[in-house]
Amino acid sequence: MSKMNTAYVVLLLLIEVLMRGARLGVDALSVNYYGMACPFVEPIVRNVVNQALQKDPTLAAALLRLHFHDCFVQGCDASVLIDSTNDNTAEKDSPANQSLRGYEVIDQAKQIIEMQCPGVVSCADIVALAARDAVIWAGGPYYDILKGRRDGTRSKIQDTVNLPAPTLNSTALIQMFVGQHGFTVQELVALSGGHTLGVARCSSFKNRLKNFDATNDVDPSLEPNFAKTLSTTCSGGDTAVQAFDSTMNTFDNAYFSALQRGWGVLTSDQTLFTSPQTKSIVNAFAMNQAMFFFIFQQGMLRMGSLDVKEGNQGEVRLNCRKIN
Repeated sequence: MSKMNTAYVVLLLLIEVLMRGARLGVDALSVNYYGMACPFVEPIVRNVVNQALQKDPTLAAALLRLHFHDCFVQGCDASVLIDSTNDNTAEKDSPANQSLRGYEVIDQAKQIIEMQCPGVVSCADIVALAARDAVIWAGGPYYDILKGRRDGTRSKIQDTVNLPAPTLNSTALIQMFVGQHGFTVQELVALSGGHTLGVARCSSFKNRLKNFDATNDVDPSLEPNFAKTLSTTCSGGDTAVQAFDSTMNTFDNAYFSALQRGWGVLTSDQTLFTSPQTKSIVNAFAMNQAMFFFIFQQGMLRMGSLDVKEGNQGEVRLNCRKIN
């Protein structure tokens, strides 16, 4: 891709963001929502997150993923934090969520906040703040968090069917992100770039290594040597992990460079480069990290506002793991 063509794509992305920026649908939320009731909520969460990441840098990916898995199921309402009970299997016990981590970070932040401002700050807002602070800690962009979400009172395993599967192709991803949730295609690609942090389990990508179709044992979009790497990883079993890119604890654009080389770990990763609908965006982000960061900020703002609950639609949980 020539520099001129890439520059043209970047210009189009900027125009798209400017045209659609006013239609994010976040009127119910506010940056200064806790300005009077709990003015120190952001530094409290940031301190808890930073201390946790200093001990375990891999939690950056975990906290970002926790926010994503919360918002894509019944909206950003902290329903993913609720524990199962004898008469209800909650979201967190779904197969898609059993590898989620970072709950204890949210619990700690909530405990400190409750001591300062009892019954004021929702768990959903804490999850959103923790994800943002994890991105910043890992070297990613700062973005304001609109606050005022209420916590949901429903958490059921069957609702996790709404999470995007790692086997989806670009057409299915666009249908889900753009058609169902109102993201732009550019935001879809940028949010996928969140995979610049963390790892994937073999169970999420082993479908690409055998019985791919009637004639191939391996997904042909995989670079051959990387296919061998993934096979070696999976020799350790379904729970063996593979980093999404070479800088698994650093938020950068290395993920997109990996896709250009055929080193995408999941089907839903590599499809972004093999699809004509998204390939030019991958190339633009691989060349221009600032552009990736900018669109990622917009995508996170939109994601954090999915189906938010306000007023009597929800509650402020006193314990993030259970309904009041």
